[in-house]
Amino acid sequence: MTTSTILNGVPWFDDNGDIVNAHASCILEDAGTYYLFGEYKTDDVNRFNGFSCYSSPDLSHWTHLGMALAPQPDGLMGPDRVGERVKVMRCPSTGKYVMYAHSDDMRYMDPHIIVAQADAVAGPYTVLGALTCNGEPIRKWDMGTFQDDDGTGYLLLHEGDIYRLSADYLTAEELVAHEVAVGGESPAMAHIGDAYYLMFSNKTGWDRNDNYYLTAPTPAGPWTNRGLFAPEGTCTWDSQCSFIFPLTLADGTVRHVYTGDRWSYPHQASSATYVWLPLEVKDGALRLDGYMQVWDSRTAKPVADEIRALPLVFRSNVRGAGAHASVDVNAGERVQVLGLRTGSSGYATVELTGSDGYRLHTTVDFYTPACDCGERIMFESPELPAGRYDLSVTVDGEHGVWATKNGTAYGSDDNWVTVSAAAVVEAGR
Repeated sequence: MTTSTILNGVPWFDDNGDIVNAHASCILEDAGTYYLFGEYKTDDVNRFNGFSCYSSPDLSHWTHLGMALAPQPDGLMGPDRVGERVKVMRCPSTGKYVMYAHSDDMRYMDPHIIVAQADAVAGPYTVLGALTCNGEPIRKWDMGTFQDDDGTGYLLLHEGDIYRLSADYLTAEELVAHEVAVGGESPAMAHIGDAYYLMFSNKTGWDRNDNYYLTAPTPAGPWTNRGLFAPEGTCTWDSQCSFIFPLTLADGTVRHVYTGDRWSYPHQASSATYVWLPLEVKDGALRLDGYMQVWDSRTAKPVADEIRALPLVFRSNVRGAGAHASVDVNAGERVQVLGLRTGSSGYATVELTGSDGYRLHTTVDFYTPACDCGERIMFESPELPAGRYDLSVTVDGEHGVWATKNGTAYGSDDNWVTVSAAAVVEAGR
């Protein structure tokens, strides 16, 4: 078994045993270590709570380094502001680390792109103000960044605007492409071979959809819409695009990795998860043809777990219904819950308690807007000390509901929770 696995669609846990909380994220590799930056969410409010930073040697084990940027006493990242889509790049000309994010008021009526800077990759970052072009602030919201092979930095915006950044990354120098993807949001870009690839999500609120991509010979275009990059109906394997980063495998080859968010409004802190998959380019076409729930970041190949199955089977939409099981766990093993995601599913509470006082409590979202996904891992615990554990899954009797700015509602239409089994994953993964 490997110790460098990426597990999609379930909560990840950090070195403190807390859920990794870094949404709409980016990855920066620096001196052989990976750094994950993202929105630090709560389950009760959508205001800016800080941008978190985690480090990892292998994209599997995450250490929480704290807030790279904490809420500010005033200004664009001050009280009652929204902070989203954080991205960080190291500027080659200055050696500084530069952060960008969407800032807004709580009604999304005052959009800005902020720029912040730090001497160290994990921060703390100092907000320099609004990102400007020709002295005027860029008043947009959904955003991403891209750093080309020659070090040139770009700001990517919803609807398909692309700005080339200045040499010090602190201002935008030129709008090189304008509205190449009207209706698109959450942009992400990669340079693979001779082509540039630009991803967008459609606008369905927090819900997932079939994302699409464009190609061009340069960031300035001309850009051509190439359609979907994941199979139609999968809703981009139940995720929304956020970022693409190059990953060097054990054999020295480089694979670009798609990173996406599986949002779960309103339980963004406890239930929203991540989908990271290696991209393929075939005859110039960008593809995510297959889904791997567990894969090895050293080989980009799927991992098959060795498990011991437990009897834990039920289906209900009644609040308080559920099931429980008891199991003996060896040191380093993990406990899983397996189940089905459907368009009529809702939330369940998963609790794991140990004889030594260990307790884990989280909310799991069983909803998907996508086609039938079959049995999936819905929850996996961190590595556990040896002992006897009680596992319970309880129907919460609620489901995620969200809407676009024009009021179009999305999300589940019921509260069903379907658990097909529980399992213990043997130590070593």
